[in-house]
Amino acid sequence: PLLLQVCFIGRSNVGKSSLIRALFSLSPEVEVRVSKTPGHTKKMNFFKVGKYFTLVDMPGYGYRAPQDFAEMVEAYLQERRNLKRTFLLVDGVVGLQKTDHIGIEMLEEFGIPYVMVLTKIDRASRGLLLKNVLEIQEFVKEKTQGCFPQLFLVSSVEFSGVHLLRCFVAHVTGNLPTVEAS
Repeated sequence: PLLLQVCFIGRSNVGKSSLIRALFSLSPEVEVRVSKTPGHTKKMNFFKVGKYFTLVDMPGYGYRAPQDFAEMVEAYLQERRNLKRTFLLVDGVVGLQKTDHIGIEMLEEFGIPYVMVLTKIDRASRGLLLKNVLEIQEFVKEKTQGCFPQLFLVSSVEFSGVHLLRCFVAHVTGNLPTVEAS
């Protein structure tokens, strides 16, 4: 049987590879290279996480995106029946950018369930982070249909929020059943 898949998508330099490395630091089979150069990921990278699910690291869109980005990613998103959840990464310092709307529009158009993850929260002041979070929450509420209402705030450097996101990934892939409160 096909393993369930989760994919990580976001603009170039949003920190996809760093977050994936932090999230799966306990899974030696997920060996992600992190480059100092933005837009280093040019192809989709598939990582089998044990016998549980497959993680897909997408190339970044916007600045330094590969030329075949749209064809490659659209084909993947439209054809994957085993894609359980897409994680759209947004830079916590700069908030939603015009280029992020490319990813959002694609996911909305194809009816793909997704979650927004704010990265690099260690680099943003509390006030700026709060402003970005509130703007994104308002955007999600008013302008999206397929976005999970809860944002995840993470730092790959300080590991803030990584455990919670790791648990959510485990949950959506059926590897962390919810416990009924008694």
